[in-house]
Amino acid sequence: MTHITPEGLSAWLKDRDRGKPLLLDVREPWELQTCRIPEAIHVPMREIPARLNELDVEADWVVICHHGVRSMRVAQFLEHQRFTRVYNLTGGVDAWARTVDPAMPTY
Repeated sequence: MTHITPEGLSAWLKDRDRGKPLLLDVREPWELQTCRIPEAIHVPMREIPARLNELDVEADWVVICHHGVRSMRVAQFLEHQRFTRVYNLTGGVDAWARTVDPAMPTY
């Protein structure tokens, strides 16, 4: 697993010469009511094992949570399931809001 900063992810999403990663938000539904990165696919952490077949093993995945701890655990799990291009968003949506999107609410 590779860690990616919010600034690094923002640059990647804006780079037209590089394929866009898939964003996997593993937070709980109530957390999404406060804030979310619009492009993210939502699958709560506890549902990942049961919904693994919905995720493309060949894709670049950036896993997101509130502060980066749950997403790191999910990223490690995905790697054990033979996903090879997995990134953990360092600091989670909290860091994203503080460094990339200051208009985003925090909690």
